[in-house]
Amino acid sequence: MTRVAGIDCGTNSIRLLVADVHPETGELIELDRRMTIVRLGQGVDKTGRLAPEALERTFAACREYAAVIEELGAQRLRFVATSASRDAENRDDFVAGVVEILGVEPEVITGDQEAEFSFTGATGELTRDQGEYLVVDIGGGSTEFVVGNEHVRAARSVDIGCVRLTERHIRNDPPAVGEIAALRADIKAALDLAEETVPLREKRTLVGLAGSVTTVAGLALELTEYDSSAIHHARISRDQVAEVTGRLLTSTHDERAALPVIHPGRVDVIAAGALVLLEIMERAGADEVVVSEHDILDGIAYSVA
Repeated sequence: MTRVAGIDCGTNSIRLLVADVHPETGELIELDRRMTIVRLGQGVDKTGRLAPEALERTFAACREYAAVIEELGAQRLRFVATSASRDAENRDDFVAGVVEILGVEPEVITGDQEAEFSFTGATGELTRDQGEYLVVDIGGGSTEFVVGNEHVRAARSVDIGCVRLTERHIRNDPPAVGEIAALRADIKAALDLAEETVPLREKRTLVGLAGSVTTVAGLALELTEYDSSAIHHARISRDQVAEVTGRLLTSTHDERAALPVIHPGRVDVIAAGALVLLEIMERAGADEVVVSEHDILDGIAYSVA
């Protein structure tokens, strides 16, 4: 067993996984998994820069994670940064801060690399005799689409995510009809781009991951609190996703905040994330989505081992 640590820093959250991984069998034993909402991508779509307060929130989380990694004695660490830091003019400030705190340089990966990690993490526990999977990773700034089974056949990243879409289109609480129409148009255009590379309409198992998907699943399951064991590998129908999305798009910030399944850092962006999932299911003709709690973090851990 090799004890490794993986950090995934996205547009909305930064997450840590420390695990023992068997380098030959791929068995992964989770020791610590945690997530902090830092909203690194705050305003990036508009300004092109990482905000100073967003950087400080991220560095504070890095200091916390550094202590956990040291305490658990991880032998190797890989830090992967995704959409927001790809887009920012001042990403060098971000890189320098991470190196100072954690001693490793963040790898600002491409969307295709992000898709491969997500696919590996999401499907590692699934059987391979069910045909191909369509893995969808809905993040804060981008969404990744991957098709494959043993190996990735096609992958594409497009710039629709719950934070980016919310900042672009939503000004009212709850969103106005015109704002929801603008969200749908943006998502549909991005799906058109994704379809240039990834065949979305072929029949296959749809696997959804990341916070928007798991939160929608928790709401569909009517959980009284977030329970990853109940959510992991749950099968949520398209009708359930449509019902949850409709509720989120017509509820106020305070009404959403009163739902304990929704992390406080997702309250203002979850409606857009849910709509992305629904539009994907409609485009793919998927009757249900298999929800995975394992994602890019697990893929990063496998790659380190």
